[in-house]
Amino acid sequence: MKREKMGGKGLGGEVMGFLLAVAFCIICPEYVSSAQRELGKGTPTNASATVAPAGSVDNAIRPGAAPADAPRPTPRTGPYFDLVASKNVTALLGKTAYLNCRVKNLGNKTLNMQVSWVRHRDIHLLTVGRYTYTSDQRFRAIHLPHSEDWTLQIKYPQHRDSGIYECQISSTPHMSHFIHLNVVEPTTEIIGGPDLYIDRGSTINLTCVVLYSPEPPAYIFWNHNDAIISYDSPRGGVSVVTEKGETTTSFLLIQQARPSDSGTYQCNPSNAQSKSVVVHVLNGEYPAAMQRGGQAFAPTSPTHCLVLAASLFITLS
Repeated sequence: MKREKMGGKGLGGEVMGFLLAVAFCIICPEYVSSAQRELGKGTPTNASATVAPAGSVDNAIRPGAAPADAPRPTPRTGPYFDLVASKNVTALLGKTAYLNCRVKNLGNKTLNMQVSWVRHRDIHLLTVGRYTYTSDQRFRAIHLPHSEDWTLQIKYPQHRDSGIYECQISSTPHMSHFIHLNVVEPTTEIIGGPDLYIDRGSTINLTCVVLYSPEPPAYIFWNHNDAIISYDSPRGGVSVVTEKGETTTSFLLIQQARPSDSGTYQCNPSNAQSKSVVVHVLNGEYPAAMQRGGQAFAPTSPTHCLVLAASLFITLS
C-alpha cells in the first residue's frame, strides 16, 4: 500500500508539473521561444531541422569570427594629425627650436587646404603653407615637397616665446592641434656652497649639478683659482666623474687635501652658466660650518649637550 501511495503521489506530481509547464508556455511564449533559440545554437542541425529562409541573418558567433556588432576599422579618408610626430617641445634659451606638425592624408588637397601656425599668446598668424606672415624674422615655415611635416622654426627663442602654438588645417570646419613650447635656461649649482671647510688630509668632494637642460652638456670642466684643473698634474690624486642625463652631475675629487688646495673652484658646463665655491683647507680649526670628507659637519655645542642630557633624564625617570 505504501508503494501504491508513493506511486500515486509521483504520478500526481508529474501531472501538476506538466500543467504548470503548459501554463507557463501560454503565458510567457516570448521567453520560451528565446530559450529555444539559445538552446538551438548549441545543437547540431539535422535533416529534419527547419531551414532558415533565404536572406535571413545568422546571428550565431562562429569560432574565429568577429561579433556582428563589433566595430570594424575603416580607413581615414580626410586629413588628420600624426600625434606621435607632433609633440610638445622643450627648447634651450637662445638655441633654435623646431615645432613639428605632421598631417596625414592631405594628399593633393594643398591647393584647397593649407596648414598654418598660429601663436595663441596674441592670436598671431605666423605661417600659411610655406610662407611666413610675421615681421619677426626669427620665425620661418619649413616644408619639403611631398613631405607630411609642416615645421615652425624659431631662432634665438626667449622665455617670452614659451606657450601654446596651434597647427591648423583649413578644412571645413578647421582642424587644430596644439603644441606647447617651453623655453628653459639651464642652471648650475654646487652642493654645499658658497663656502666649504675641509680638514687637512681628507678628501675634497665637490658636486656640480646642471638642472633644466633639455640635453646633457657636451662637456664640463673645472677651474681652480681661474686655472683649468689638470688631472695628470704632479700633485696627483685629482679625478672627475661625470654622470649625464636629464640632470647631469659632475664630481671633482681631490685626495689628501692640503692648504695649497684652498681657493675658488668653478664648475663650467658647456650649455649653462658657471658656478663657483670657495674651499678652505683647515689645520684643526672648527668654524661654524665645516666639511669632513665631502660631508657637512657642525661641532656640538654645550647647549646641545645640556638639552640631550635633560631629554635622557626625563626618559629614564
